[in-house]
Amino acid sequence: MEAIVTCLVPLLLLPLETLNFALSGPEKFIKHRMEKHSPEIFQTSLLGEKMAIFCGAKGNKFLFTNENKLVTSWWPKSMNKVLLFPEFVAKNPTADSAFRRILHQIETLKNLVPTMDALACEHMAREWKPNTVVKILLLSKKYTFELACRLFLSEIDPVRIQKLFDPFNVVTEGMLSVPIDLPGTAYRRAMRGGEVVRIIREQMERRGEGEERDLPSRMMLIRDEEGAFLCEKQICNYIMGLPVAGYDTTSSAITSVMNYLAQHPHVYHEQMAIAESKDPGELLRWEDIEKMKYSWNVARESLRLTPPAAGAFREATTEFSYQGFTIPKGWKAFWTVHSSHMNPDYFPEPDKFDPSRFEGSGPPPYTFVPFGGGPRMCTGKEYARFELLVFMHNVVTRFKLEKTIPNEKIILLASPVPVSGLPVYLHPLQN
Repeated sequence: MEAIVTCLVPLLLLPLETLNFALSGPEKFIKHRMEKHSPEIFQTSLLGEKMAIFCGAKGNKFLFTNENKLVTSWWPKSMNKVLLFPEFVAKNPTADSAFRRILHQIETLKNLVPTMDALACEHMAREWKPNTVVKILLLSKKYTFELACRLFLSEIDPVRIQKLFDPFNVVTEGMLSVPIDLPGTAYRRAMRGGEVVRIIREQMERRGEGEERDLPSRMMLIRDEEGAFLCEKQICNYIMGLPVAGYDTTSSAITSVMNYLAQHPHVYHEQMAIAESKDPGELLRWEDIEKMKYSWNVARESLRLTPPAAGAFREATTEFSYQGFTIPKGWKAFWTVHSSHMNPDYFPEPDKFDPSRFEGSGPPPYTFVPFGGGPRMCTGKEYARFELLVFMHNVVTRFKLEKTIPNEKIILLASPVPVSGLPVYLHPLQN
């Protein structure tokens, strides 16, 4: 009983609407208010802010096309506090643009596919092959994190990667948790993420010849609005955004895809044909990824049903009107994935798993938005696509999956996750 009370007390301290949002989850919260108020837009108060919730494809289009005109990106204060150095979270358009350009350069993915595949092969041999049952969520996190360390930090030492894995998990889980600063909460633990700073600092100090192209090194050449180079603390803040974009949401996406693959194994045929076209030991190339068209339809349908993020926040930079409502300057806005993904007008029988929805021209614009849209569409969209397809290829060409808990419940933490981590039986294929 004492443990239950300890868990409930932080939630009871939240304002009513934020409490309802946390307990029911974004999909149910927004669906109920769309039915009660308007299917286009409604007002609420979340995280201490007056907020307009934009719904459906029209709402998505309005916010995406008015980025940097009527609205700009915004993060809750609770998330900013979890950053390692909250004093450096002021908007810095010059540095932000430079950071996104660097990621685009790093993510010239044609040359990265063999690296992704080589690590996936190592990962399968180390974490999957020796076992008869594995938990997909944990292993997808290990793979995506190790890949991010190799590509973004030039870190290849498994011991050092493991030392970084745990503190990154703490900070990431707290960053996207209920913002209650009490002992024992994920939020409080995340605010003590100094171990991450130490490890990143060591990585920056120990870079040697040939490592000048890693992410921290490139970021040391970025200048801010006043022309000064970014300091170490600013760089740490930027790097802390990568677990959410390149690790947490991507591992959630992989878990979602594996969940549906275990139930719908027909995608295996395409992947087996690609494997049979390769010489023994030959790694995947970009041309192989481009052949995985049905596999990508399967992945997109998985992301439609279980998107790794519920939406994103914006802030009104000027007063404007939408659907007869006036949004004052300074109000916050939120665009929502589920209001379009689960809309039967866009996706008939929305609860049904049907990859054929994405054949041909696919769904109408602004209805399928797991990566957002407009100028701030997820920088790592292509990175995530390649990473997901490479992982899928390495799993389905080695194993047939069977869920140990057929109707495992999905809950929303930082991202939607199976309550037991999606344990599956591994049935090795005869190669």
